Amino acid sequence: MSTHREDQAHRAYDDSPDRFRASHPEDAFSGANGVLFEQAMAQTRMAICLCDPYAPDQPIVFANRAFRDLTGYDESEIVGQNCRFLQGPGTSREAVARIRKALAEEDVVVVEVLNYRKDGTAFWNALHLGPIYDTSGRLLYFFGSQWDVSDVRAARADERHARELARELSHRMKNMFAVIGGIVNFTGRARGIEVEAREINDRIQALGRAYETTLDEASSGSIEVGQAIRSVLGPYDPEGRRIRFEGNGLRSDFSAVSVLGLSLHELAANAVKHGALSEPDGHVTVRWNRNGGATQPTIVIDWLEEGGPHVDIAGVTMSPKAGSIVDRMLGMARGNIEREWRPQGLRATLRLPLREEVG
Repeated sequence: MSTHREDQAHRAYDDSPDRFRASHPEDAFSGANGVLFEQAMAQTRMAICLCDPYAPDQPIVFANRAFRDLTGYDESEIVGQNCRFLQGPGTSREAVARIRKALAEEDVVVVEVLNYRKDGTAFWNALHLGPIYDTSGRLLYFFGSQWDVSDVRAARADERHARELARELSHRMKNMFAVIGGIVNFTGRARGIEVEAREINDRIQALGRAYETTLDEASSGSIEVGQAIRSVLGPYDPEGRRIRFEGNGLRSDFSAVSVLGLSLHELAANAVKHGALSEPDGHVTVRWNRNGGATQPTIVIDWLEEGGPHVDIAGVTMSPKAGSIVDRMLGMARGNIEREWRPQGLRATLRLPLREEVG
């Protein structure tokens, strides 16, 4: 009496390689090579077929079980057919031309082609096609392996759609910020508060820059912190020599963009007016990293100014107004900022809760 395992093995066994070897004894598949061929063809999950390059229309002479499972055809419906029987109305003529060229030139080609199963359903086939030679260099067969990449193609299409959507959203966001900026400027002129309006507009534009370069990542639910930092501070260093960036690929949730963008804008604007960026040789170093434990991780940004006007530490007083916007924004986001005035310039440390796992 056979065991359950033996029954399973018998049902799973693919004897098509045995029949192929028996019907092609003249080819170099004897001895150990033949056993290896049988086992490889029978066990692999890769759909594989062999075509005869010398018979009329180069028919399929062998197809393993994986090929039959992929296409839905029985062995008797496959052997003797040219591979084109898997083609259909949506099959690209360009892909077919590449296949024909590779066959004519005995070349290797990998091409994605739309094929059809027996039940009429379409699937994207990553076809690897190439020649097989015997020991004397004579062409024996054309080898074809097939892999269903429909899911991969769908994922690529979704990714392209997301990028196109992000570009459209970026365009609309630019227009939105431009309209808001125009309203602010018009109101400022009408009410005689042009300086205040310009300050507000600068903040609006900084916020727009922070969001614009992170839109491609918005669908993932997180953004790269360094990308947002560089985008906000780029206009304050158009030649790329005065602001140094030191950080890694730290990521956070999308809501961190506005707080980081406006806070760094305020620090940069102050550096241009009164700090390191007001002097030709002054520069700023911005460092960011992750701090804190697994339960309360934090984004830490160090702002270090050097080479600016000499600071009289004894005479420095940080008025509430000077830091009120940054302090309030960080406070609302459960973060904070610490400032240290040194003779060579301001050093500030910003901390903001980090959400690494975004659902």
